[in-house]
Order: sequence, then structure tokens, then C-alpha cells
Amino acid sequence: MKYFIHLTTLFIVFSANAQTNLYTNPDFETIAAEHNIIAIIPFKTTVKLRPKAMKNMNEDDFIELQVKESENLQASMYSWFLKRKKRGSLSVDVQNNFKTNAILKKNEITNENLDSYTPEELAKLLDVDAVIMGTFQTNKPMSAGAAIALRMLLGAYAATNEAKINMFIYNAEDGKLLINYNKRVAGSLFSSSDDLVNILMRKASRRIAYCK
Repeated sequence: MKYFIHLTTLFIVFSANAQTNLYTNPDFETIAAEHNIIAIIPFKTTVKLRPKAMKNMNEDDFIELQVKESENLQASMYSWFLKRKKRGSLSVDVQNNFKTNAILKKNEITNENLDSYTPEELAKLLDVDAVIMGTFQTNKPMSAGAAIALRMLLGAYAATNEAKINMFIYNAEDGKLLINYNKRVAGSLFSSSDDLVNILMRKASRRIAYCK
């Protein structure tokens, strides 16, 4: 069964009214004890722009925008785990995101066809014990370069940033869901993916068996 069947949609509005839903497999700690390396797959990303923005962008640029947002979020999450590893509070290694993306690219796995692969297939391809993956939606790009480019194209626009995120960790051997975390948060136009990951992982880290 393809992993997108497990995906549920979550609205993120970086705000005091943030909502959190968290599921942890009761066997997560036991399963994680056998893991040595995990990989973060670029989240399947959708950028929902206003009609005016869409009108001023061609299809190729729009696809590239979504890819950059996905990779930016992945890089921020990779950095977060590396900091934990450096502090000695992470029990596994995390595959370099450049290596992960290179392997995916060689196998022609993209943001558009990612949901055609099961977690087991992706984990086997990447040669890891578990994969972190999910969906991400935003109405404004969070990466600095994309945000600046869009502002130059459209001029000033509302500061409110709305997004949706849903994160999953799957066991490589059998595709078993180990954790599902979705959160509703809110921030300004200048909220970065680093900010988002810090908010996302602040609570999740207490339930992720790899984190000490």
C-alpha cells in the first residue's frame, strides 16, 4: 500500500492557537534499538500561491519553486538532527541529504511521483533503517531566495504565512509506521524553514526514540 494512504492533512498557522496531533507506535523504542542510520526524504511539497502569482509564473518555475521549498525543509531538518548528534543526544546517524537526493534523482524519483513508492522501497534504495517523510504545503515560500524573488515579481503582500505539514517515520524492514506528527503553527512572511523545524521538533523529539 502506497505511503500516501497514511498521509493526513494538517494546517499549520504559526500562532498561539497551534494544534498538535502525535501518534507513536508502542514498539518504537524496541524497533529503533536495531537502527543505525535513517534518511530524510524531501517532503512532498505544494506551494499554493495567489492567482496573481500563478499568472506571473510559468510551469517550470513553479515546479522548481516547490522543489526548492521541499529541499530547504529537508536541509533544515537534517541540520536539526546533526546538532542533536553533535551533542550526543541522537542514537542513529542521519544520511547526508545531498546523498539522499542524488540517489533519488538517479532513480528519477521526484516531488511529483514520490507517492508512487512505498517507505520500504525508498528505504531499500537509500540503504537505511528508517525514513522520515511527509507532506508540506505553504501559501508563501519560506526559503529566503524564493521569498525575495516572489516579492520582486509581485511586490509587497500579506505577512501571514499559512502552511500544512505532516511528518511520518517508517521502519525500513516492513514499512511499519513508527511515528506520525502533524502540527498547526503560524508565523510571518519571514518565518524560515529552520524556525518551522524547531517548532515542529520541540515536542516531537520527546517522542522520537532516537532522541535521548
